[in-house]
Amino acid sequence: MSDVTKQFSMKNKVSLVTGGGRGIGLGVAEVLADAGSDLVLVARSEAQLKDAAGMIEKRYGQKVDIVCADLSKVGDYGDIVEMALSRFGRLDVLVNNAGSNVRKPFLEFEVEDFERVMSIQLRGAYFMAQAAARHMAQAGAGKIINLASLSSKLAFPNISAYGAAKGGILSLTKAMALELAPKNINVNAIAPGYVRTSMTEAAFANPDGKAWMLSRTPLKRFGTPEDVGYAALYLACPASDWVTGEVMFVDGGWTAA
Repeated sequence: MSDVTKQFSMKNKVSLVTGGGRGIGLGVAEVLADAGSDLVLVARSEAQLKDAAGMIEKRYGQKVDIVCADLSKVGDYGDIVEMALSRFGRLDVLVNNAGSNVRKPFLEFEVEDFERVMSIQLRGAYFMAQAAARHMAQAGAGKIINLASLSSKLAFPNISAYGAAKGGILSLTKAMALELAPKNINVNAIAPGYVRTSMTEAAFANPDGKAWMLSRTPLKRFGTPEDVGYAALYLACPASDWVTGEVMFVDGGWTAA
């Protein structure tokens, strides 16, 4: 095995991916498994998790454990980490991908709408990272990857709470990177552009909106979950050991335009 291959290998690593049953989370999980990582997938739908785990085990030959949990309601995020440790004995990577969105004009947002978005997008990511980092600090190393968004940097109508949460993810990533660097824990974020998933389907449903999104993307195509997965692989593998506190925009050039 060449030095470059070793640097991008996830062999003998264990990665926990929240929201790993579908969409971007599943795409990230597949790429990490293809690189040799065993997986713990967390999501609300047990059926989706079982389908995803079965597919990954069959296609890539890696071990996959599943945890059915609602990260908007979990009181002790440490329980999820302990489940991963009880199965595999280690946890090397956390990918904070789970999320939700409510599309409404700012003036029509209710408290319940705001809490629904924040409880998963920001609070869930915060405390999942905290639980994982406590173990990683004891182990002497770890990688935490948060999912940010174009809306971490740019404003879009009707997703004010989502934008606020993803802006918080950007700041949280940098704060965590600073505090956890002495523990040898790298913390970075990926900010995807428009990737077609069940969460973003509403944005793609309008033909005019779809055409507008494509016109704003210099590479003239929408992203795939695997596009995000390859970025996650870099931030998870040894090749990125000197990278922390960064936000990688994987957006087809949107933020550069």
